[in-house]
Amino acid sequence: MLNMGGPSTVRVRYSFINKYAAIGGGSPILKYSEKQGHGMAKLLDELHPDTAPHKILCCTAREMKADGVTRAVAFTQYPQYSCSTTGSSLNEIFRRGKAGEFGQDISWSVIDRWGTHPGFIEAVAQNIESALAKFPASTRSETVVLFSAHSLPLFRRQYRQSCSALDNRTLIVWCGNQKSVPSRWMGPQTSESLKGLARLGRKQVVLTLYELDLEYMKEARELGIEIHRSESLNESPVFIRALADIAAEHLRGLSSGSGPTSVQLGLRCPGCVNTTCGQQKSWFARGGS
Repeated sequence: MLNMGGPSTVRVRYSFINKYAAIGGGSPILKYSEKQGHGMAKLLDELHPDTAPHKILCCTAREMKADGVTRAVAFTQYPQYSCSTTGSSLNEIFRRGKAGEFGQDISWSVIDRWGTHPGFIEAVAQNIESALAKFPASTRSETVVLFSAHSLPLFRRQYRQSCSALDNRTLIVWCGNQKSVPSRWMGPQTSESLKGLARLGRKQVVLTLYELDLEYMKEARELGIEIHRSESLNESPVFIRALADIAAEHLRGLSSGSGPTSVQLGLRCPGCVNTTCGQQKSWFARGGS
């Protein structure tokens, strides 16, 4: 989250609660979030000097309250929006905000989706190209990039938009993976995609999520498929610059009178019966009041 603590200061705040024990004994999210946040804050000094200097703090709601936060931006770190990820996180901010856990009279705004931002696309493409370079040059053009929507349900349009922006570089196959909440999911599953690629004689694959090379390496070998994984964005300077650009654009919009949320955030999913979701959208549209 971006917290605008006063007229001359923007503090960049990240809060993540995820467990990735299978990839090294714990989640690396806090470590890389701090690195990304510090880099992002430094760039924001340049990109949006009206609110400089900028500061990174990793905090809880209690720390925000103690720090006297008066303006905050909920900046989702999910590039594409879905109710199960960004939506549930915003619901939690809404519940805590209504209860006064962040403090009183905080003005909120939201950055809710950014999956086609040129900097994000470039950062992903660079990491994919590095993974592709591990295959022999003579067969590299035959490699399939298996792009998995991790823990995200059936919101095809946004993923297709991100995919389309990458498509001039590689052949991409969409698949659903890692079902963590009850919802409809994009398919086919990663395992079925690998089997299908093997039947088609496609024996070189690049995966785009860290957990996947742990889960599917053995299966791929049994199918005669060679797998390399593109690195996560982590400390990518291109990605950090993209985050700063997105934040600066949002801050400039607020300064020029734009509303606190995108038009899309106000839309309800067809058939949605979650009353908290509806209340949350209205709350953020009013700036958290």
